[in-house]
Amino acid sequence: MTRHHTTPAAPTSPRDTRHTAVTEHAGQPHGDACAPASPAELRRHLTARLGGAARAWLDQALDEAAAHPGLHGPVSVWELRLAEAGRRCGPARADAARVLILHAARADADALARVYHQGTADERRAVLRALPLLVPGPEALPLVEDALRANDTRLLAAALGPYAARHLAPHPWRHAVLKCLFTGVPVDNVADLARRARGDGELARMLGDYAAERTAAGRAVPDDLYRVLALTGSPTSSHSTDRPHGKES
Repeated sequence: MTRHHTTPAAPTSPRDTRHTAVTEHAGQPHGDACAPASPAELRRHLTARLGGAARAWLDQALDEAAAHPGLHGPVSVWELRLAEAGRRCGPARADAARVLILHAARADADALARVYHQGTADERRAVLRALPLLVPGPEALPLVEDALRANDTRLLAAALGPYAARHLAPHPWRHAVLKCLFTGVPVDNVADLARRARGDGELARMLGDYAAERTAAGRAVPDDLYRVLALTGSPTSSHSTDRPHGKES
């Protein structure tokens, strides 16, 4: 396996970015940007929006996960609860419930990889969102890289959270940003975008090439491209005000 160089962390706020998880609005077309939340905050946010039966189910699922953490046999009890989360909590809140269950189960990189590779797209997305809470090092990067290769835009959005911001090497990170532009995933989903883009001349060059290709083809350049280009601080970003108009595709 290729060794990946981690990107030095430079938090922009006092909150440790390890304590970042998903908000409940998983039903949006491209997922949602990760919102700062410790597991305790996320649980309070979620339970306040669940009905009585769903809250009771979540409490039981978290207790079971905490009592039987890690991997046990072919399928752990908490893995079964991950599969039930959508039905029990509703699709819009299932991501948050799954993240809490994974945290309660203290799932390590091996357990997360098993859930990711054996689970549904929804369960994979929850694994990606749980990574900054559960894996301090780069050992779960193969899961992020797999999601970045997928055609599922919700997986792409989830993969570009705080874990990728800390550990994904510059080259694949740049290509992931471009893939957001290709697929229409809002760059608001890219955690720590401003820090990582700052001073990145290679990213600016790639953005300029992509803008030129679209302009030559008579196609509109996404507004998000100009946003990211401005973040790079490239001199070309100040000369990119003539935005061609055309039909997006």
